[in-house]
Amino acid sequence: MSRADEIRKRIAKRKRTREQTPTRTPLWATDEERYGFEKISSFEAGPDEGTHPLFNKELFVFKILASVCLVLIVGILFKNENPTFQKARDVVNNTMETDFQFAAVSDWYETKFGKPLALLPFLEDEPKPNDTLDETQYALPASGRIIEDFSQNGQGIMIETNKDAAVNALQEGMVRFAGVKEGIGKTVVVQHTDKSETWYGNLATIEVRLYDFIAKDTKLGVASSTEDQTHSSFYLAVKKDNDFIDPRQVIRFE
Repeated sequence: MSRADEIRKRIAKRKRTREQTPTRTPLWATDEERYGFEKISSFEAGPDEGTHPLFNKELFVFKILASVCLVLIVGILFKNENPTFQKARDVVNNTMETDFQFAAVSDWYETKFGKPLALLPFLEDEPKPNDTLDETQYALPASGRIIEDFSQNGQGIMIETNKDAAVNALQEGMVRFAGVKEGIGKTVVVQHTDKSETWYGNLATIEVRLYDFIAKDTKLGVASSTEDQTHSSFYLAVKKDNDFIDPRQVIRFE
């Protein structure tokens, strides 16, 4: 008998023995095991079972190190005033100064999914943003008279109002900036759902926070006192399509 025939006989004998031996299913067998399938392992590991198979520790550490290096490189670029790095500094500045449309994104998210982003929560009594922003819906931020015309600076107007008058939002939207801007002092910039912006400067106080979603006529702050302390004044600008327009085009002043 050849070696090959002997091996075939042994394989056939083991096969007959396996077929004659009944398979015992343990009492704790899963549905897969009862019907002859292999048990599917779970990816949910316990505290002593190691990390998740989809988690790559080396990649995670690499991302952290890359982020730290990026921050350090940007810091060095701006710390070093060498003209060689000016182009790189300009790229970083343009990237950081590009306006992100918070109000528009929040409005799109609510339209698609029914609720705003978790980072932009609404209270129960807060209004939801409208689909469009009609120019006729702008409200007067505070009653007063124009003491500096749009033609004088090409960006906004200065309005004189009553002493310590409240400055209110022209329309609902997202607070994109709340702080000090050069030339106009304490300023609030509100971004609306049509991507337009309204700027309120020369404020004595600011009473909203960055990324607040505010309703129309919400108090943004208090106008600063004039030099003679008898009145107050504030700065107002309207920005559409990246250009400033005369606020009188969309607001009716008395």
